[in-house]
Amino acid sequence: MSAGGGAFPSTRHSVVRAIGDADPDVRREAYGALVRSYWKPVYVYIRLRWNRDPADAQDLTQEFFARCLEKEYLARFDPSKARFRTFVRTCLDGFLGNERQSAARLKRGGGTLVESLDFASADAELAGHVRSSDADPEAWLQREWVRALFAAAVDELQRHCASERRSLAFDLFTRYELNADSSERQTYGALAREVDTTISNVTNQLAWARRAFRSIVLEKLRSLCATDEEFRAEARDLLGVRP
Repeated sequence: MSAGGGAFPSTRHSVVRAIGDADPDVRREAYGALVRSYWKPVYVYIRLRWNRDPADAQDLTQEFFARCLEKEYLARFDPSKARFRTFVRTCLDGFLGNERQSAARLKRGGGTLVESLDFASADAELAGHVRSSDADPEAWLQREWVRALFAAAVDELQRHCASERRSLAFDLFTRYELNADSSERQTYGALAREVDTTISNVTNQLAWARRAFRSIVLEKLRSLCATDEEFRAEARDLLGVRP
């Protein structure tokens, strides 16, 4: 799939592998992609798992990624030992544990991020979250990572539908897949009446949107995995597929 003409991104390289590239520009671009994928899960994890207030969690999120860039922590990832998101969580817990023990010597705001982080949106999403000290740490980060991955995929789907002049497909996808749980979904007939089209067209448009969304999710997922084995495992766990 070409990158032009509104098609899906053709990039199939792993940004996880790219953070260890010899070219500093490649490393920085890969790092920025990882920040975009992980900053919100990291921020929510700090807020909920470590019970930090918003201002403190914002500082810690930015400092964590700044230190990862400066010290090249993420480039030390060994895919034979764990999945990348598990490694990120381990690094984060280590960073927060050290911060708690030596807070007096830490200088907040000392790092420079390559991305602007919208903490207000993250706080808005936190309204429905519940703290639980008994939750599995891996599950905390995984849940937020999946949430962020799907949100980014929906945004990409919207752009793709617009470029392909398939706004109806995105509208129907949003109405049917995103705005209600399975027990509250409208029938295809009700959707057809709402948007003044046929049931057959609703069926076709939703099928197209679902295929497009799945492709986008898989593309994004592939870029966040270091190996084909990790990608296949994540795809199986996330979508129940064997790509």
